[in-house]
Amino acid sequence: MEKALAETGMTLPQFSVLTMLAAYPGASGATLARLSLLTPQTMSVIIANLEKAGFVSRHAHPTHGRIQEIEITVEGKKLLAKCKTAVASAEAALLENLTPAEEKVVRRWLVDIAMRSGS
Repeated sequence: MEKALAETGMTLPQFSVLTMLAAYPGASGATLARLSLLTPQTMSVIIANLEKAGFVSRHAHPTHGRIQEIEITVEGKKLLAKCKTAVASAEAALLENLTPAEEKVVRRWLVDIAMRSGS
């Protein structure tokens, strides 16, 4: 996946963060860290770099002033679409020798691992 993303200039953690923001608009850095299985410190650096590049924006939570909500920008959505296109062929190559039933088992297994890692 890293090789496929290289042409977009994005790293796998940055791609993960943009993907999570598209699914969970307004998520906090702490929430994104948990979802992406990254440390809060690492997430802070990734968010700062994405914000500097104009791919995300931050604003204060309306009720909890210390919490910042993070949104993907229009430019971030365009970049995410480009990244998804870039990784689609790599994902297809990984799955090409699996039956649909085997793919379902692998995906369920990966989700289970991610859920256990996050707890």
